[in-house]
Amino acid sequence: MPRTQGSKNRVTASTDFDAQIAKLQKDKAMLEESLSKTVAQIEELKTDIKSLRESLKPQKAEIKQTEKEIAKLEAKKAAAETIAEVILKDANA
Repeated sequence: MPRTQGSKNRVTASTDFDAQIAKLQKDKAMLEESLSKTVAQIEELKTDIKSLRESLKPQKAEIKQTEKEIAKLEAKKAAAETIAEVILKDANA
C-alpha cells in the first residue's frame, strides 16, 4: 500500500524560541523607553502650563486696572462734554 504524499517525509521546521524572545524583549525595551520619554514630556508640559497660568494672573489684574482707568476717563470726558454743552447753551441764550 503506498503512503499518502508527505505524511512522513515532511521536514520539521525548527523554531528559534530564544531569538524570538530576545527580539520581543528588545521591542518591549524600546516601547518602555518611548513611554518614559512621553511621560517626561507630559510632565514638562504640565509644569510649563502651571508657570504660564501663574504669569497670567498679574496680566489679568493689569487689564482689570486699565479697564477701570478707561471707565474713569470716559466718565470725566462725558462730564466735560455736558459742561461744554451747558456753557454753549448759556452763551447762546
